[in-house]
Amino acid sequence: MSELLNFHFVVDGTNFTAAGNASGQLKKNLRQLNLAPETIRRASIAMYEGEINMVIHAGGGEADVNITEKEIEIILTDNGPGISDISKAMQEGYSTAPENIRSLGFGAGMGLPNMKRYSDQMTIESELGKGTKITMKINI
Repeated sequence: MSELLNFHFVVDGTNFTAAGNASGQLKKNLRQLNLAPETIRRASIAMYEGEINMVIHAGGGEADVNITEKEIEIILTDNGPGISDISKAMQEGYSTAPENIRSLGFGAGMGLPNMKRYSDQMTIESELGKGTKITMKINI
């Protein structure tokens, strides 16, 4: 059996309070599939971190989730400014978030490192002025 389920989410970059809605819905969907709690936790955290990053840095974006018998694949795409230095952005604590976002408790520079930590595989494709595509895979 190949792909079991596909979900598509639009991440609204103009509504900071809605950030987390897509990851919350993904968590519910994964629970309905009776996946292991640890798998659900890892996928939900990775998705949430990506969703918040899209709101903070890119003005929103889209998330596509493909679920097979073996893995959960999360593909995040945006048309934001792109990541100028991916290796620097992967360092814990490095952040380009504006001060108003940091004052809300976000932008601590843990988004990308946490996305990598909670996924089994992660790739980042980014072009300045064009946007970013992040693909994460979580084994089931």
